[in-house]
Amino acid sequence: MVTETRTTVRHRVHRFLNLVTTPLVPADYLDLINPLRPGGDLRGRIVARRRETADAVSIEIRPGADWRSHVPGQHVRVGVDVNGVRHHRTYSLTSAPGGATITITPKRLRDGVVSTHLVEHSRVGDLVHLSQATGEFHLPEDVPAKVLLITAGSGITPALGMLRAGLAAAADVVHVHLDATADDVIGGADVRGLAAAGRLRLIEHHSSRHGRLTPSELCALVTDWTDRQTWACGPAELLDALTTHWADHDLTDHLHIERFTPPQRAVIGDGGLVSFSGSAIEVDVPAGQTLLEAGEQAGVLMPSGCRMGICHGCLTPLSKGAVRDVRTGAITTAPDGESLPIQTCINEAAGPCQLDR
Repeated sequence: MVTETRTTVRHRVHRFLNLVTTPLVPADYLDLINPLRPGGDLRGRIVARRRETADAVSIEIRPGADWRSHVPGQHVRVGVDVNGVRHHRTYSLTSAPGGATITITPKRLRDGVVSTHLVEHSRVGDLVHLSQATGEFHLPEDVPAKVLLITAGSGITPALGMLRAGLAAAADVVHVHLDATADDVIGGADVRGLAAAGRLRLIEHHSSRHGRLTPSELCALVTDWTDRQTWACGPAELLDALTTHWADHDLTDHLHIERFTPPQRAVIGDGGLVSFSGSAIEVDVPAGQTLLEAGEQAGVLMPSGCRMGICHGCLTPLSKGAVRDVRTGAITTAPDGESLPIQTCINEAAGPCQLDR
């Protein structure tokens, strides 16, 4: 008699459980019991909320076991379900690394689905979906001796992460922040506290009283700006003007910028035109046909595995549009300016979308 190995027995049990739990799989039940478990989709649980301004809140999140920490200045992609649709937006991490929790500080935008949900409707205990931290807008390991931070509006959020991680103790810091009023400054108490303690020089400019500040006027307030490495984050108009000003003085290598891209509105439907960016192929995919099947029929070389949503061997980046899980009906939209890996074997088009294949 042939003795089965433990691996073989475990595989057969797993296949049996998959059959009896269809359309869900055992991992779905493990997620219900421990959604922050290692090996599952990365999630986080909201453990605290703090109002920052009239339209911004700091949300403290305990991330799952697989969270790999972050570098101050980086951002994280956050996914929330609103009216049955999963939306993703990217937010800067406003907390120092190394703790048991992380913090984001969303500001409510006009018609902003995710920002409105997080600011007005999220509650302690809610689960959110997370990516690992990413982004190149951060300080080098060898922090420059002199640093200039230029921020405007919610562009202050990555700078808060840097300051809360001890930037002001490691360098001579000047922070210029532009906002409508003093009450609109996110993290205002923290940066003003650092300034009052003599740990940085803070220059606040409030447009409701003094109008807009030009790059030339800004640099006149910081007389040694040419000697400083500068990190700037804010509206595109400001960043474009700073880029031109620094280039005019041949100091492009002194300027580091972070741009916030406006959210894209996904068109939700049943089926849709699917484009494959790597091959320039487009195909009209009907409802009920998976993206894996559609890609293969169109001649696109698609990765695949179990074809049941178990092994994740078919993961493919979704860069635009929305898809629907054929097992649960859950809709996932592409994040802003980034790609989100999805399982093509269990997702269909939910309107026009683009896969990076």
